[in-house]
Amino acid sequence: MSMPEFLPFALPDIGEEEIAEVLDSLRSGWLTTGPKAKFFEQQFAAFLGGSTEAIAVNSATAGLHLALEAIGLEPGDEVITTPYTFTATAEVVRYLGADPVFVDIDSRTFNIDRAKIEAAVTSKTKAIIPVHFGGLACDMDAIHRIARKSGLKVIEDAAHALPTTYNGKLVGALESDVVVYSFYATKTITTGEGGMLVTRNPEIAKRCSIMRLHGINRDAFDRYTSTKPSWSYEVVAPGYKYNMMDIAASLGIQQLRKVWSLQKRRADMAAHYDEAFKDLPVLLPPKAAAGDIHAWHLYVLRLDEDAKISRDRFIELMATNGIGCSVHFIPLHLHPYWRDRYKFKPDDFPNALNAYQRAVSLPIYTKMTDEDQARVISAVRAILAS
Repeated sequence: MSMPEFLPFALPDIGEEEIAEVLDSLRSGWLTTGPKAKFFEQQFAAFLGGSTEAIAVNSATAGLHLALEAIGLEPGDEVITTPYTFTATAEVVRYLGADPVFVDIDSRTFNIDRAKIEAAVTSKTKAIIPVHFGGLACDMDAIHRIARKSGLKVIEDAAHALPTTYNGKLVGALESDVVVYSFYATKTITTGEGGMLVTRNPEIAKRCSIMRLHGINRDAFDRYTSTKPSWSYEVVAPGYKYNMMDIAASLGIQQLRKVWSLQKRRADMAAHYDEAFKDLPVLLPPKAAAGDIHAWHLYVLRLDEDAKISRDRFIELMATNGIGCSVHFIPLHLHPYWRDRYKFKPDDFPNALNAYQRAVSLPIYTKMTDEDQARVISAVRAILAS
């Protein structure tokens, strides 16, 4: 009997609307940053309530780097964040010669432990970067209280968190200085590669806009579409090449229109998984608080001791069944660069270490059919039952 087709860990959900929008851009002759990128920014800001400025970038990494540069992060400064994240969250701190200071996670949510943040604040601390793990909001009230008390900036890593809410408000509409989203191919909405930086601070917005494209004080789109001679510009800072092109923005325009239906499908799938796994030797992922929304970018099971199987062996057996899984994340303090530079030991962040050793991310994406999810459930149950 032949094996069923391999079910990957994630696939983007691209429809005819996105294809038509991209074709429109290709036919327009405007491929790089232009009218579509500007429109996507406007639509994204409106989605968040209209009180923020949205700046499209070519990755969330770029957005985080721009945000830190805009707040004046300098060599010797410190930024508090979590080790339980992708390396981009911390590497952008090093781009500017500053140092990330890791704080362990809450063992239930995998988000930064609010109770441990204040003890990490020093005279060198400039900002806090909370990461909304898997699409579940951090305790932003507590983080904002600490930031106000110590005069710190808050830059939210919302790579997983569209359209997450906290206390009934969308992440991105809170009081943080900057919020950065990812539109990587695995996210709830995608532009292939890309991200969005949002801020209500006009000075931060102005700086990020300039630094996004080589430190030039005029937008290329404005210069190249003006009906009057408009070739002149000034370089006012040594900027970066972080702009989003119109082809990517075309995808984003159509994806944003589907964001609530895409989130609902993910939430329905998560609920189906919860029901199917509730009697197994696993810890189910935490839910959002009553009245709030979990983006369900990830569905992470934690194998408990009664599972009698290692996480690594579980993933191998899932692959044998034709199903791709992943691990989110290998904590940063275990990676050679971070470990060696800051002399970390594995048990420096015990909650992060324990989470990593037991966590496995199952496929949860909107192109999955009910039959696909049934395959995943059947395989998980068979492996853990045996």
